[in-house]
Amino acid sequence: MLIFSTVILGVIAGFSSLFLSLLLDGVERVFLGFQESAANPASLEVMPVHRLLSVFLGGIIAAVIWWVLRTRFKATVPINKALSGAKMPPVQTAIHVMTQIFYVGTGGSVGRELAPREAGAMLAQSWNGLLKKMHLELSADDQKLLIAAAAGAGFAGIYSAPLTGMFFCVEILLKKITKKTVAVSLVMSTISMLIGTLVKGFGPYYLVGQQKFPLDFLIFVVIVSPLCGIIGSIFRKAFKWAGKHQTKNKNILWQLPVIALITGIISIPFPQIMGNGRALAQLSIDNLNQKLILVFLIEALLKAIVTVFTIKAGAAGGTLTPSIAIGAAVGTVFGLVFQSFMPGIIIWQCALLGACSLLAASQQAPLMALLMIIEISHLGSSSFLALGLGVALSVGISKFVLVEKAK
Repeated sequence: MLIFSTVILGVIAGFSSLFLSLLLDGVERVFLGFQESAANPASLEVMPVHRLLSVFLGGIIAAVIWWVLRTRFKATVPINKALSGAKMPPVQTAIHVMTQIFYVGTGGSVGRELAPREAGAMLAQSWNGLLKKMHLELSADDQKLLIAAAAGAGFAGIYSAPLTGMFFCVEILLKKITKKTVAVSLVMSTISMLIGTLVKGFGPYYLVGQQKFPLDFLIFVVIVSPLCGIIGSIFRKAFKWAGKHQTKNKNILWQLPVIALITGIISIPFPQIMGNGRALAQLSIDNLNQKLILVFLIEALLKAIVTVFTIKAGAAGGTLTPSIAIGAAVGTVFGLVFQSFMPGIIIWQCALLGACSLLAASQQAPLMALLMIIEISHLGSSSFLALGLGVALSVGISKFVLVEKAK
C-alpha cells in the first residue's frame, strides 16, 4: 500500500503544482499584463505606476483573505505540525495556498515555494485519512513519510526539481536519510515533476552560460562562500524573527497593504524587487557591468528587508527563492570586484555560487541547496566541486555564527 500511495500522491501533487503554476501565470497576466519566463523574468515593460497599483491592490486583497481565515475559521496548520499529527483543514489550507500564489503574482516580495509544499502535505494527510476510513491504514511512520514526501513533491512539481524535492523531504522535514525515505520521496517527486512539466516543458528556471567551472574559480569560492554564509545566517535570523512575531490579528488589514505599497514604491526604480526573486537573480546572472555594483548591493539589501517585513506584516510564503536572489546579487558584486585582478572570472558562476552558498546557510540545508541550484539551472558536472565546496564552507561558518548569536 505504501508503494501504491507513493504513486497516487505523486500524481496528485503534480497536478496540484501544475494548477498553482497556471494560477500564478493567470494572476500575473490579469494584474500586471505580464507573462513571467526564464527569458523575461521581470516586468520591465510594465509602467511603474501599474506595478505599484498591482502589488498594493494585491496586498489589500490578500490581507482581507488572511484576516478572515485566521480570525473566522479554524487556523491553518504548518507542515511541521502536520508531521506531528495536527490536522490540516483542507478548505482553509487550499484558500491559504492560493492566496500565497496570488500575492506573489501581483508582485508581493515572498517566495512561492511554500504554497505547493503545503498543498502536497495537506493532500497526503487527506489521503491517509481516506485509507483509514477504508481500513487500509498505514503505520504512523509511513503516514508521516507520505506527508513529508508529498510536501517535497509539491516543490518538485512547480520547479521541475525532483532531487531538490527529495532532499527537502529527508533533510529538512524528516531529518532522516534512509533507503526507504529516499526511495519514497524521490519516486513521488519524480512523478510530480513529470506532471508539472506537461504545460511548460522541462526548461531551466534560470538561464546561465555554458562555460565549465575552472579550477582557479576555487580561489573565489574559498573567499566568498564564508561571507555568504555570514549573510545567510543573518537573513535566517531575520526571517525566523519575522515568523515568530508575524501579525495574525486585525492589524494585518493595514500592515500588509502598507508593506505592499512600500514594495510598489521601491519597484518604481527597482522592478526586480517584486515577486519571489527570480527577476533579481536572473539580472545578477546576466550582468557584466561593473558600474552596477552599488545597484546590486542596494537591491540585495532592499529585497531582504522587504521580504522580512512582508512576512512580519502577515503574509505567508517561502524564503528559498528570495535567498537565491539575495545570494546571486551578492555573488555578482564580489565577482565584479574580483574582475580587477582575476579578469577571466565568469560572473554568472559567481552569481550561482553566491545563490547556492547563501541559500545553504539561510535554510541550514546544504544538500538541498546544492541540488536545487544545479537542477533549476541545468548545470553540468563541472559545477559540483565549486558549489559543493562553497556550500560546505558557507554552512560551516553559518553554524558558528548562529551559535555565537544564540549565546
